[in-house]
Amino acid sequence: MSFHGVFALALAIAFSASVSEAKGPVRASADIYDCTNTDIQLGTAQLKEEKTDEGVKEVSVMMMVKGLTPGKHAVHIHETASCVPCGSANGHFDPGPNSNTSPDGNHPFHSGDLINIEANVKGNAHLNATTTRVTLSPGPLSVFDGDGSAFIIHVNPDTYCPDGVVTGCAGGARAACGIITLDGN
Repeated sequence: MSFHGVFALALAIAFSASVSEAKGPVRASADIYDCTNTDIQLGTAQLKEEKTDEGVKEVSVMMMVKGLTPGKHAVHIHETASCVPCGSANGHFDPGPNSNTSPDGNHPFHSGDLINIEANVKGNAHLNATTTRVTLSPGPLSVFDGDGSAFIIHVNPDTYCPDGVVTGCAGGARAACGIITLDGN
């Protein structure tokens, strides 16, 4: 390829990168359904990825659900975009080189580990969380890998396993599930 061809290609790549950056934040969402009756929608989640001033991709998660038992419930991003049955979402999202998708192994350091959500006496809950452990845009930490990802809300809170790996310390059984889908940007 000639110098002019290489230069033109470099300009085209630079221009396309600046155009994709100019589109603004990447957005995704999930409709959250009851695990015992998948016809019952319990809520929604909205995700937004933006770059910080330092250039780090940061994903904010806003989730609103109803119909939970009062108290705290673990919330995680799981490794597969499947909710029927809820167990088909598989383990916690953890794509790194030291990955361990076992719910209690490597916990609370999975990429998909989020903070607990707390339901009031009416069963309504609202979560606002921010993470740099996952991305919505393409890359090694993207929740939109080959088989996608889903939110799981667990029956119990996540204790973050302070005593090491103990069965159930990551929240136990699954109460609700929502497949994460990329919104039109």
